Amino acid sequence: MDADALTDARRPEWDRLDRLSRKRRLSGDEVDELIVRYRAASADLAELKTSVGDSPQGAYLSTILATARLRLTGAPENIVAQIVRFFTLQLPAALYRLRWTTLVIAVAFVLVVALAGAWIASDPARIAALGTPEALKQYAEKDFTDYYGPMASFAGMVWSNNALIALQCVLFGVTGVWPVWMLVQNAMGLGVAAAVMAAHDRLDVMLLYILPHGMLELTAVFVAAAGGLHIFWAWVVPGRRGRGESLAAGGRSLATVAMGLVLILGLSGLVEGFITGSALPWPVKIGIGALALVVVLLYMLVVGRRAHRSGQTGDLVEFDAGTPTLTAG
Repeated sequence: MDADALTDARRPEWDRLDRLSRKRRLSGDEVDELIVRYRAASADLAELKTSVGDSPQGAYLSTILATARLRLTGAPENIVAQIVRFFTLQLPAALYRLRWTTLVIAVAFVLVVALAGAWIASDPARIAALGTPEALKQYAEKDFTDYYGPMASFAGMVWSNNALIALQCVLFGVTGVWPVWMLVQNAMGLGVAAAVMAAHDRLDVMLLYILPHGMLELTAVFVAAAGGLHIFWAWVVPGRRGRGESLAAGGRSLATVAMGLVLILGLSGLVEGFITGSALPWPVKIGIGALALVVVLLYMLVVGRRAHRSGQTGDLVEFDAGTPTLTAG
């Protein structure tokens, strides 16, 4: 086959394809024409490649086809626009969906801590079963407070540990067991610590050292557990969608939550690493922790409500997630 002859014969059609690809607005008929001419030009390129291999004519046609393909599929969104959409729409909408589950988990967690601490503290024999009197006194009067040291390495350790817990709650939430087990384990541990501190008349010290960072840290853990349980629910009760599609959509939107929690727990780690153990007055420390929590709650409830009302769920846009399966009803 003569490449020059084919180019001369097809050039008007290729030029028309190029003009359609660069046109700002296309009518319905022009879109159909664009698709037809794109397929025809692709066949011409395949014939050129097969007959003469790489050639100037093939390179020219490849450029036209690339422009047409971009017009058909759409240009990838700018990375800055993706980041803005994530923080203004996807993340707050995903957090907003979890608000009531998070509240229920928070109330249940506090009840378990209070009941466990009160039950252990009510009987000296139960306190004694936790360790020797010397070891318990050492924990209450020194070890508990010494844990909180103002240092960057400590903040980093706390952040990475809590972020790992949050990610596990969301990603393993499909089991329906992991988030509950993690919450009960942590609530019981906190209840035991409260009982030991109360037995040595230092419960107030425990509260002072936990409140600055704990308000935000525990809220993040509650949100993570809520996200995990929502994934489990999407799998068990898929609704009109298929089970796999429901689980995929739930997993994508709540993976968004996991990424957001990494940032929230980073803020909590900074408070724990540099504020809790600092020499600042306790009202200032607790005020900083409360302010951090208020900012996150406003983001979750106010910004999230606006994003949710606009139709956002925290899932990827259809271009990235794929066209959903249509269902009746």
